[in-house]
Amino acid sequence: MAKYTLPELPYDYSALEPSISGKIMELHHSKHHQAYVTGANTALEQLVEARDSGNLANVNKLEKDLAFNLGGHVNHSIFWTNLAPASQGGGGEPEGELRAAIDEFFGSFDKFQAHFTAAATGIQGSGWAVLSWDPIGQQLIIQQLFDQQSNTAQGTVPIFQLDMWEHAFYLDYLNVKADYVKAAWNIANWQNVAQRLDAAREKTAGLL
Repeated sequence: MAKYTLPELPYDYSALEPSISGKIMELHHSKHHQAYVTGANTALEQLVEARDSGNLANVNKLEKDLAFNLGGHVNHSIFWTNLAPASQGGGGEPEGELRAAIDEFFGSFDKFQAHFTAAATGIQGSGWAVLSWDPIGQQLIIQQLFDQQSNTAQGTVPIFQLDMWEHAFYLDYLNVKADYVKAAWNIANWQNVAQRLDAAREKTAGLL
């Protein structure tokens, strides 16, 4: 059984300051993300034990545990690469095919930003704002992901995610989520997002 592992960050914990403090990054990565990795591995191990023993009475709980924790692992693994310090290209506006796609499907970058910000700040409880590629409609869409695994369309591919759980921003921004979202634009790694869009288009072409 494959084991999930905590990915290393492509920058130092303090590299995203002042948009996100080093303290939040350290806690977020080494504690919260690690907990999801551990939880996903534990759920997989317990599912193996259940199959081997033939006792599947807890399968519903274990499947929920796997979905939640693996969702947390996947979401955070994308999130870290979606961000970059200014010295490594973070911030600004997207260019090239990504910019053309945003303009096509949202009208303009400003309209995209406004829509994404509204989705992020409007999440009730914990969740994520997600820019996804929809392979059926062949278009970019914005989704609200509840918790770590709920409320997104099956088959869509996330290419840009913003963590809206309180642990992602509360030490820096308290309850003012809008300021956190505004600051996140300063460290958005559009090159990574563009690469993810290219990959999503290529890998899902003709599948649905």
